Amino acid sequence: MRRKFNHKLSRELLIHFLAWLFLFGLPPMLMNHSDERPEDGEVFRMMGPPLAMAMVFYLNYIWLVPRLLLAKRRKTYVFVNVAFCAGMLFFIHLWFQFGHAYFQSHPPVAPHGGGLEVWRGLMFRLRDFIMFGLIAALAAVIRMSQRWHEAELGRQKAELRRIEAELKNLHNQINPHFLLNTLNNIYALIAFDTEKAQQAVQDLSRLLRHLLYDNNQEFIPLNREIEFLRNYVALMKIRLSGDVDLRFSVEVPAENNILVAPLLFISLVENAFKHGVSTVKPSFIHIRIYVPGKGRLTCRIENSCFPKKRNDISGSGIGLEQVQKRLDLSYPGKYEWSKGVDGTPPVYTSTLTLQTN
Repeated sequence: MRRKFNHKLSRELLIHFLAWLFLFGLPPMLMNHSDERPEDGEVFRMMGPPLAMAMVFYLNYIWLVPRLLLAKRRKTYVFVNVAFCAGMLFFIHLWFQFGHAYFQSHPPVAPHGGGLEVWRGLMFRLRDFIMFGLIAALAAVIRMSQRWHEAELGRQKAELRRIEAELKNLHNQINPHFLLNTLNNIYALIAFDTEKAQQAVQDLSRLLRHLLYDNNQEFIPLNREIEFLRNYVALMKIRLSGDVDLRFSVEVPAENNILVAPLLFISLVENAFKHGVSTVKPSFIHIRIYVPGKGRLTCRIENSCFPKKRNDISGSGIGLEQVQKRLDLSYPGKYEWSKGVDGTPPVYTSTLTLQTN
């Protein structure tokens, strides 16, 4: 961070140096196009206005804008600027007088011409005063744009921290929900098949390994997530009856570099097992993960629909609303999700497509 700050400061100083080098070097380049060397006094006098501009700029840039304008003391800011710009007019007058006195053997002769010369002098002073005002305004714009940029960066960092905290909170909500459902399944198995319960414990240990090592990452390889889903489906299949048509197909190249948010699809799969299986009627769950096009990944789940009653809280947890939040945080503007019930008998379909690149 310190190196980044030093680099930014060095770049800013270089820009200021080049800008003022151009401003101070412009008058000598424009005032004499002949081969004769310009007089020293003439060069000296031409340096007065750029020097006054620099003083107005940096007084505003360093002190007036941060201390007065950004502190909402606008009247004081305007008053000090007007007074200082008027002082710079007097400074330029003294600068020219000093140039004449130092580089010439006699003082400058007052110009003749009466009222016309006085009017021209006032117009030049007004021009210089307006120029100083524009320089002060430029300093204010630059300083305020920097403050706005810093505030915007701070806002973006705060938003990023909020998103990371919310994602972490969602992950923490997913784990208890998933473990609760799985432990309920194993508990049910113990009552009628000890061997299957033991196998389920082994499957659960593999799932827990995935939770411990992969869930804390923002994105993980797709193959690891698919292996996790396979283990989960195998664990759920143990307690299903023969009347349930369970299919899990993966149509993804074995060698791929696709990354996905961990434990995103598991919520959809859990929802299918929760609402798609009946103990008394034939039912089905069809899960398909495939690549519909380059950079896209789709998880489509179809299942028979047996909605739980309102007083049935088994498997209650994050629900589909939390899945929506995770998608908005991890894939903002890069996903399509359609879901709903259709047909007779009713079939629930969920199709989630992610843009993974």
